[in-house]
Amino acid sequence: MIQKIVVKTLIIVIGLFVISCKHSHENNYHTVTDKIEAKTVSPENLTVTSKTFNENIKTVKFAEDGYEFLIPERKSQITSYNCTECHTQPIEKLKQNQVGEKAAHWNIKLAHAGVEIMNCATCHSDGNMDNLHSLTNSEIDFNYSYKLCSQCHQKEFKDWKGGAHGKQLGGWAPPRLSNTCVNCHNPHKPAFEKRWPVRFNTQKVKERQ
Repeated sequence: MIQKIVVKTLIIVIGLFVISCKHSHENNYHTVTDKIEAKTVSPENLTVTSKTFNENIKTVKFAEDGYEFLIPERKSQITSYNCTECHTQPIEKLKQNQVGEKAAHWNIKLAHAGVEIMNCATCHSDGNMDNLHSLTNSEIDFNYSYKLCSQCHQKEFKDWKGGAHGKQLGGWAPPRLSNTCVNCHNPHKPAFEKRWPVRFNTQKVKERQ
């Protein structure tokens, strides 16, 4: 009987010793929560980055309403920029001079809201063709054209700032780089064209008939 008690006591002592060694080995984490908190890396100390995916993209910084991220630089992508290189005279005079249709944008058909709401002068002005302008006639740099879109599309703008609207480039690791409105939408015709699926389901067509 005494022998059994001694054996049990030895087992308990050895168990306590093992647990003690384990705690010592794991820096005395008394609970799982302690270990998680100790091992958690703060965002400031993260080594994962999307920089390598974004290094070939020219960017500018978005910083509004507590949000900060990168967006693609726009002006270098516009083949006819600076606008004032061609717009040396008022538009009416340029029309009279019969400037080539493509060069002068006469081929652009605006399909962005109705004509009673929008026309070319809603966003562009004779005063400074190298910038856009807001509804209150404040100048807007082409790189920040989202400021123009957000005047009417507040819901989409809010979703875009939070990352729920639009395409994110590179990855979710910082620094964040997101496309702007004009990277996905044609500003003169923003609605996407309807398209058939890549794989057309002929069976469904028969069933619907």
